[in-house]
Amino acid sequence: MTYRVRITPTALADAEKVYLWIAQNSPVQAANWFNGLFGAIDTLAFLPRRCPVAPEQKIIGDEIRCLLYKKFYRILYGIEEETVTIYHIRHTAQQWMTREEFLQEPYSDVDQEEN
Repeated sequence: MTYRVRITPTALADAEKVYLWIAQNSPVQAANWFNGLFGAIDTLAFLPRRCPVAPEQKIIGDEIRCLLYKKFYRILYGIEEETVTIYHIRHTAQQWMTREEFLQEPYSDVDQEEN
């Protein structure tokens, strides 16, 4: 089964912040990081349940999973029927999200990528 992968505006903003931070020192490295991130996200179209449940699940209540990217970035996502929704991209040095942080911005159903 192939899942549809959607990314929220909040997750895109998270990725852009990291990209801009890396680009201050190396635009090429930033582009490689960004492209690799979306390559990793694309893999969630197949077997998204292979990744562990994130600690944030306890405070959110819904099933939230976590794909680790480059050992330092957590891609937080949920699975509903045939759709994987990317909610946030966080550095592993950041504390786990609070419910308020997780829900602070509305998650519109904007398609970013579709497989």
